[in-house]
Amino acid sequence: MDSHAAGSSSGGSGDGGAAPRRNTRKPKYSKFTQQELPACKPILTPKWVISVFVLVGVIFVPIGVASLRASQQVVEIVDRYDDACVPANVTDKLAYIRNKAIPKTCTRNLTITKDMKQPIFVYYQLDNFYQNHRRYVKSRNDAQLRDRSKASDTSNCDPEATVDGKPIVPCGLIAWSLFNDTYNLIRNNENLTVDKKDISWKSDREHKFGSDVFPSNFQKGPLQGGKILNPNLSLSKQEDLIVWMRTAALPTFRKLYGRIYVDLKVNDTITVHLENNYNTYSFGGKKKLVLSTTTWLGGKNDFLGLAYLTVGGLCFFLAFAFTLLYLIKPRKLGDNNYLSWNRPPVGR
Repeated sequence: MDSHAAGSSSGGSGDGGAAPRRNTRKPKYSKFTQQELPACKPILTPKWVISVFVLVGVIFVPIGVASLRASQQVVEIVDRYDDACVPANVTDKLAYIRNKAIPKTCTRNLTITKDMKQPIFVYYQLDNFYQNHRRYVKSRNDAQLRDRSKASDTSNCDPEATVDGKPIVPCGLIAWSLFNDTYNLIRNNENLTVDKKDISWKSDREHKFGSDVFPSNFQKGPLQGGKILNPNLSLSKQEDLIVWMRTAALPTFRKLYGRIYVDLKVNDTITVHLENNYNTYSFGGKKKLVLSTTTWLGGKNDFLGLAYLTVGGLCFFLAFAFTLLYLIKPRKLGDNNYLSWNRPPVGR
């Protein structure tokens, strides 16, 4: 009786030669399980901290200066025209833009303030337009855009999915609201050709929009939202649409309209004949035409340079402050031998 009980408590199965069961979950000792593998554990002495701050400042400040100079070398001409292109006698702008019987042509004169080297990028800028709205972003069908056989797939495209029971290609609110203002630029009675080739991402043209997918039943509903697409041109070649459907993350954004491969000189006057078709008046939006050059950094953007200068300047300030503190009120360091990683491991 006693031997049977003893055998049961030891976890045996009745075989006197069986090994006793381990009553602990403690893993077998190893440097990996006990996190004792070799590792870099620097001791942040005042000299090390000051040196690191100085090094970061030395690296960041020149980068910030170079970035800021590159941004300031960009020449930008920005012209807001949404209010200026509405006749002075019009009081209801919304009724004006919706009335197709009223011509929407408008002429603007732009003066070049600095020499602009080619290529010159032509953008349209919209303010207070929320392309990042959840319902707007979801209102598209990527499978339909890629594959001709999926033309009837209009899921997620409401309310621009079908018209008279026929599927719309491309469907959805994004395509329906395609920007449709046009610009014709003239200098000294000579037209400036705006090249609209390769203005979209190559990956979008080749993988997101099919070369055998053509518009159908587009803008045939009771309310037209924007530009009318060419039904004889595949979606992969309609780059205005491709650029527009890469939705912007912020309510103020620019999209590429084209490029000018002509140098513009200071004090040149550019006459712009535009069609003011796009309705921004219903939501208090703004429309701007932008001419811009680029540098090695890209377009005009002071934020990157200012960010580098701010971080670099802050590092120099902290290095100076820690140096004063170290010289005026030094603190004696403790014995490194008492640190846990300098003591011999226990529990083997």
